[in-house]
Amino acid sequence: MGLGSMDFQFDSVFNLEGKVALITGGAAGIGKSVAELFADRGANLVLFDRNPAVLDVAESLGGSHLGLVGDVSIEKDVIAAVDQAVETFSRIDILINNAGIGPLAAAEDTSVDLWDQTMAVNLRGAFLFARQVGKQMLSQKSGRVVNLASQAAIVGLDRHLAYCASKAGILGMTNVLAMEWGGRGITVNSISPTVVDTALGAGGSWSGEIGERFKQKVPVGRFAQPQEIAYAALYLVSGAAAMINGENIVVDGGYTAT
Repeated sequence: MGLGSMDFQFDSVFNLEGKVALITGGAAGIGKSVAELFADRGANLVLFDRNPAVLDVAESLGGSHLGLVGDVSIEKDVIAAVDQAVETFSRIDILINNAGIGPLAAAEDTSVDLWDQTMAVNLRGAFLFARQVGKQMLSQKSGRVVNLASQAAIVGLDRHLAYCASKAGILGMTNVLAMEWGGRGITVNSISPTVVDTALGAGGSWSGEIGERFKQKVPVGRFAQPQEIAYAALYLVSGAAAMINGENIVVDGGYTAT
């Protein structure tokens, strides 16, 4: 398609009608906010989560959305989910790799189990979905992949050894996929939020005094809202971002700039 024939009208580029979006970790937090926004823009959703509440979330959004329960780190669960998504909607246009965990420990106290569990969910899970959905997108010759990384992929955070390593891996994976798939109709990008006001973020290890101290280090003086991350994702999957590939959009209020 030549540049002159592309439609850059606002209502067109941010319209997701007819698009199918698969969102991991869709039961709550950032994933749920992305789901709500994408549904509002007309997308058909496939929400995947190990929490059975994902079924209720999919139903609450109306339309023909699909909720699936499974574990992102288990290959057969991922393959089954992608197969069911394609069987239901015939295609997958968007993948949001959002599912993640954040168990913390001092570096010297980090157990092999904590390390392996973090890598399995945060990195292997993203790889499995990217690979499986990527095959479908390659057959379509089109698609958008957005991987949720973190400010922890860029800077060190106390007691975040496994988490930081897993999210840095997301950035490496994003770069390779962008390079290999960019010429085949698929863009792959990452979003790196600061602490987000969700149960996992501000409601978890960043609650209380620890969180208040951290906010003082963020130039804008607050945590991010999940809707702010959702809008960044909407931009990356929209028609406005066709030339954005292999990038990491940092939504951190300036924390990593200091």
